[in-house]
Amino acid sequence: MNKYGSSFKPLMWVMALLLTAFVAGCGGGDDSGGSAPGPSAAGAVCTGTAADCVALGTDGGTFVILSTAGITNTGSHTTAITGNIGTSPITAAAMNDVFCSEITGTMYGVNAAYVGDGVDVTCFAGGPPPNANKDLVDNAVLDATAAFGFADAKVPGVGNTDLGAAGDITGLNLAPGVYNWTTGVGITGNVTLTGTASDVWVLQIAGGLTAGNGSTVTLVGALPQNVFWRTAGVAALGTTAAFKGVILSDSSITLATGATVDGRLYAASGVTLDANTVTRP
Repeated sequence: MNKYGSSFKPLMWVMALLLTAFVAGCGGGDDSGGSAPGPSAAGAVCTGTAADCVALGTDGGTFVILSTAGITNTGSHTTAITGNIGTSPITAAAMNDVFCSEITGTMYGVNAAYVGDGVDVTCFAGGPPPNANKDLVDNAVLDATAAFGFADAKVPGVGNTDLGAAGDITGLNLAPGVYNWTTGVGITGNVTLTGTASDVWVLQIAGGLTAGNGSTVTLVGALPQNVFWRTAGVAALGTTAAFKGVILSDSSITLATGATVDGRLYAASGVTLDANTVTRP
């Protein structure tokens, strides 16, 4: 199985939070727990069996977007985010481009530097004080680090390596299981994942993940919280791409204008949005 040379940029993610403990969990139900006060959008983590799931953690599982280097929102500020977002260890000012009018949930930061549109900061919970807000997003980063490792450790099924021509998986119908590519993966049309609500997919990608303009990920019987796209490179979703699943990127994640995600975005670098809809399942 391919192993990535850098496991979620440990110098950025782990050393900055070396003394913070994490508790990893995997299962169904409400994962809105966490030590910080304030609203936390409800949503399910992986609903498959614990052995198949990629554990997102007690705190990591409360986020729909999580980044170490900020969340940039360009364009008309018509993005619609459902779920909590956060960034650590970078200052909360690195999320100023996301306005409270664009999020249904809570924005967590390591300090009180978020100003947004300069008027409304009611969606923001930064600290210290209170320390609980900083602790939540710090712990979430550690949980995400662990999730990357969990995904890497999965063993691909027989015949599930390097499917598609040069990593182009357009037109494929993938059964539940663990898949591995020693290249990047591209989607120029539609890819289908067919299974049940208790089935899990883990897609390990040594390069980047590119979903072209207008491309789609179709789930038949499957749930987006049970689909994990583990990529060592940049994850880039094109204009109006309709994507489903949890993206765990060792690099950045970029959504072009109008792209939608039913899932989660966890990036070791930055996340860039542009008039997108991102919904935590």
